Amino acid sequence: MVATGCAKESGGRRKSAGAAGRNVRAGTEAPAFKFEGEDVSKVRLNRIAGLLPLAALAACQPQLHPHLPAGGDAYTALQPSTAAAQIAPYALHPGDIVNVTVFQEPDLSLQDAAIDAAGNLYLPLIGAVHAGGRSPEELSDDIQRAYGNGYLRDPSVAVVIRQALSNTISIEGQVAQPGVYPIQPGNTLLTAMALARSPTLIAKLDQVLVFRTVNGERMGARFDLTEIREGSAPDPQLLPGDVVVVGFSAVRGAYRDILEAAPLFNIFTRF
Repeated sequence: MVATGCAKESGGRRKSAGAAGRNVRAGTEAPAFKFEGEDVSKVRLNRIAGLLPLAALAACQPQLHPHLPAGGDAYTALQPSTAAAQIAPYALHPGDIVNVTVFQEPDLSLQDAAIDAAGNLYLPLIGAVHAGGRSPEELSDDIQRAYGNGYLRDPSVAVVIRQALSNTISIEGQVAQPGVYPIQPGNTLLTAMALARSPTLIAKLDQVLVFRTVNGERMGARFDLTEIREGSAPDPQLLPGDVVVVGFSAVRGAYRDILEAAPLFNIFTRF
């Protein structure tokens, strides 16, 4: 049946070709034969017409927090005032891991000791010492006083943070892996994007928001990730507790839906 169908189709084509030849010989115009993929201009026009609603969508797409400062003002907004420019001492939290060194007393010293859920640290002889909310220097003084009260003469104690579990940021929105991530001093917005495995294909890169508590007040700023990547804008430094939100591009999302639902017949399209 397939062979017969092909033969009929072939015969029909030959018949049409013969008729075309007779029309040419008769001085009439030969019919235009159109094969699949030949009328590229019409396909392009249809695609352009179909994309016009997306252009309208781009014009009316709302921005994430448009009132937030952008550009140079964004970097200024996240800076603390001059009076509070000095960084406050780090306060220890449950889950932090510290080393406690009692000078010339190795049996009383601790390595990689974790502060428990109640904020306590347990040491030989003196037992529980409350560490939550205390700075390493304050905790050192507390331990020295405890050992000096009937255990050691003029003890000297040093507390060093091995791992601060509370040094985290939150990354939300259009990134591959949103979540809470630990950061190190000096980490930046690009570092955050790397931790979250980069923005998604439908992320709005000029709508990257950073929220931060500055002097007890919630502050926010808007950054353009494209400008930061190309070096035309500085890469802002992040601090523990920052929240990063990457916006969603409805237009690029619509493009993605079109590409997934109906491939554009091997024609490359930039978007």
